[in-house]
Amino acid sequence: MSQPNLRVRRTRALLREALVDLIEERGFDRVTVGELTARAMISRAAFYRNYRDKYQLVEQIFDEAFAELTAAGCDRPPGQRWQEFLAHIEAYHRLYGALLGRRGSPWFADRMRAALAAMVSEHLPGQGGDALAPAVVSAMFMQSIVWWLDHDRPYPPAELAERSAPLIGAVLETAGGATG
Repeated sequence: MSQPNLRVRRTRALLREALVDLIEERGFDRVTVGELTARAMISRAAFYRNYRDKYQLVEQIFDEAFAELTAAGCDRPPGQRWQEFLAHIEAYHRLYGALLGRRGSPWFADRMRAALAAMVSEHLPGQGGDALAPAVVSAMFMQSIVWWLDHDRPYPPAELAERSAPLIGAVLETAGGATG
């Protein structure tokens, strides 16, 4: 996949920054495309050339990160993928803090939880997409992230991954035993 040109990358960065500022000020639900484009100092036409609405903007940011997390997933141990995902969260901590915080978006939190549950269910044979274990593990992932962001990231991503791994591993081990 080719890298977007400099203008497109600049527009995306400006929109991301404006989105975070507006969520922190007003909450995700109250942010409009007009406010977003005005804050980012880009035209509405430029926004609509790239995105259908504010939801698609957020989806694209998350989808790109999640694609990196799951790319060549079998080549990296789950703990390393978790650490890499946390490093992404840290790089965009203001965005995720805004989206998952009290003024954030329940829609985004649900979407992120569902994506994490789908990823977990791929590693649990005999578990369907609506199984309990993937739902519990994705909730644990989400709670770890929210706690970390709410406490101003007191540990580096590697340490948070290391601290949360035994908790998540216990659920996975129990689920694996229940399916065998």
